[in-house]
Amino acid sequence: MRKEESVLEIRGLRVERGGTAILRGVNWRVERGEHWVILGANGSGKTSMLKALTGFMTPTAGEFSALGQTYGASDWRTLREKVGVVTSAFGASIPPAEKAIETVMSGKYAQLDLWAPVTKADRAAARRWLRVVGAERIAEREWLYLSQGERQRVLIARALMGRPELLILDEPCGGLDPVVREDFLEMMRGLMKEAKPVLVLVTHHVEEIVDGFTHALMLREGGVVAAGRLEEVMNSRRMSETFGVAMKLIRARGRYRLERARK
Repeated sequence: MRKEESVLEIRGLRVERGGTAILRGVNWRVERGEHWVILGANGSGKTSMLKALTGFMTPTAGEFSALGQTYGASDWRTLREKVGVVTSAFGASIPPAEKAIETVMSGKYAQLDLWAPVTKADRAAARRWLRVVGAERIAEREWLYLSQGERQRVLIARALMGRPELLILDEPCGGLDPVVREDFLEMMRGLMKEAKPVLVLVTHHVEEIVDGFTHALMLREGGVVAAGRLEEVMNSRRMSETFGVAMKLIRARGRYRLERARK
């Protein structure tokens, strides 16, 4: 496969802060048609890697490119319009009185707290994306009065508003109750069936790996434990290495679950 066909490529990515290595020589490549899960315990480097990829954390060494543009040689602010990111961290920057449809429209301009002039076409597109994620009924509801599950759906619609080629979901199920979580995972299945955009799910819960995901990247203490197709890397040995304790990975009815290994 030619290099230009990769969606994302990282080579020797290293991030140090205060003399501590947060990421240690990470290599990773995502190609079109793939959907990835990034697994790792808290402190494994997942969030730091996302910050580096989106230009919010400067790497100490290494290089990476996304959608054919190389970090340091391209305007990363423009690239952000093609890379959708969904993270609960955005919530603090959204005005409490901003309506859901306005939050969605802000995604077209890679803004938080929408200030750009919008058109009737923008409003129609935002309502269409809210319909896709099952949230059209809350289009006129203010952010303050949305539940956690509703906020996550709005943030996904916001990310899709820019028609991204790459969509990164940073622990999107955090704070969701079991019923809402299953609804959310079903929505992710639907997105992957459409083949666009390429999805990257960041999580530490294997239960969230639904049909449609093809590959996994496993991190521990800033280094790569494994990267490859799910059927090749998802096993008890890799899970034990990733989380630092003996674990047993079980797959049943198309879903994974993780248990402590019995001595």
